[in-house]
Amino acid sequence: MNRKTLVLPALAGLLAPALAACGSSDGTGSGGSPIVVGVASQIEATKAAPAPLDPAAAYDIDAWNVLRSTFQTLMRVPRSGTAPVPEAAESCGFRDTQNEQYRCTLRSGLKFSNGHALTAQDVKFSIDRLRTINYTNGPVSLLNDVDRVETPSDREVVFHLTKPDATFPQKLATPAAAIVDSQVYPKNALYKGWETAGSGPYTLKTEHSGDRLSKADFTKNPEYKGGLTVKNDKVEMRFFDDSADMEQALRKGEIDLLSRGLTPQQVKGLQNSGDKHLMLQEMPGQEIRYLAFNTNDPAVSNKAVRQAIAQVVNRSQLVRDVYSYTADPLYSLVPTGVTGHINSFFTKYGNPNVAAARQTLQQAGINTPVKFTLTYSKNHYGSSTAKEFAALQQQLNSTKLFDVNTKGVDRWQQFRTDESDHKYAVFGMGWFADLPDADNYLAPFVGKGNFLNSPYHNEKIENQLIPGTRQQTDRNAAAAGFKQVQDILADDVPFLPLWQGKQYVAARDNITGVEWAVNSSSALQIWELGRGVAS
Repeated sequence: MNRKTLVLPALAGLLAPALAACGSSDGTGSGGSPIVVGVASQIEATKAAPAPLDPAAAYDIDAWNVLRSTFQTLMRVPRSGTAPVPEAAESCGFRDTQNEQYRCTLRSGLKFSNGHALTAQDVKFSIDRLRTINYTNGPVSLLNDVDRVETPSDREVVFHLTKPDATFPQKLATPAAAIVDSQVYPKNALYKGWETAGSGPYTLKTEHSGDRLSKADFTKNPEYKGGLTVKNDKVEMRFFDDSADMEQALRKGEIDLLSRGLTPQQVKGLQNSGDKHLMLQEMPGQEIRYLAFNTNDPAVSNKAVRQAIAQVVNRSQLVRDVYSYTADPLYSLVPTGVTGHINSFFTKYGNPNVAAARQTLQQAGINTPVKFTLTYSKNHYGSSTAKEFAALQQQLNSTKLFDVNTKGVDRWQQFRTDESDHKYAVFGMGWFADLPDADNYLAPFVGKGNFLNSPYHNEKIENQLIPGTRQQTDRNAAAAGFKQVQDILADDVPFLPLWQGKQYVAARDNITGVEWAVNSSSALQIWELGRGVAS
């Protein structure tokens, strides 16, 4: 996801309670004012992307945080750990030894917030609809391996897969598999605008300014029947254009919590603020940042150019000078701590080496300086992005091997549309994992229908290695295949991993459940928040 950051065994205890609000609380948040959550990002409805809250189209972390609170999925990621557990389902499991048939039984009495009954036919409708619409830049690739969906009864759903996929239960826990009301959502078209009709823990009302969502009000859904315990009655989510404004709102008590979007300088300021009414919690993060290459663009179509770039980019400098050590250097698309991770880019290229890059270009007969533009989204990944790309520009141009310009794009949806249309030679992207498995850091980026619409293909990865890893129910056994994929990507360089971010949650001291606010998929769990007594 462009979104959307952690790990397997290493994560099992990641979110164990480490920090609690002062005083006591019944954990309900009942009867009081809404808990207000700040988000320094934008959800937009544009001509190119008119349905930002339709599960068939939404594929970024902010929209998914809204969808997770308003829709149900058959499975869900638990408050801690990585193994999915039933949500709308009462039980689910593979019914064959090849991981090709997956059967779920729904909970009884499920209803959408509008009172309509939720049945197995709605589940089938939702999956079929996602695949029929096949929305560009949407999450359909997560469920590409579904062959057909059967509904033997109103409470039974059977998924037949085209090939084995041990990660399928985790995919059913993503908003790509959100269950929509077949009486409300059109079968062959997107549900445009800001309304939702789900069966999740909250109902939703929105306010927007022009084509941007400005506020989302979540109210506890009395019809909800699922596995979550909702610890508040209302949550209000406010969207800020600027992280500095969001931080000030937290300090003034206008918002109660923020979960991402802080600059490194703001993190340091909150750590050293001395304000006893504020708390900042650091967690290991799954967010990764990388450069993506249009491998058909003349400027970077030759692998040697991409390899030379990999030989001179200085990740440690970025982490130090731009991100003040709130991130760590990353040498694979698979972050450190995830089962199967190896430092494939460091193994191949080592520390930055201008002489080695010059030799790579000379041996390939590439004339220097190589000219291209680094394109980035100005707002989607925070205000530090411009500084990061200025640093990358300086690193590359100082070698005299490259002549690089930078270009920032104001609107995220425009950036995504243009990137998908192959208008950029090299561009910056981030990724929060859809599911905490190495597969989700590799498979979405290669092959037909990949997340970036990248022209890069590798038959061994697509036809042998990824399918092979998906046959392994024991994900540790899949590590060997994942390592081969990472080595191939390090050699071909269709992407260049840069850094892995840490994760911060800041809150007022009367908010409880902060330690559970973010799960192992970096999803915001607003139902865990309550209001206690300030110290």
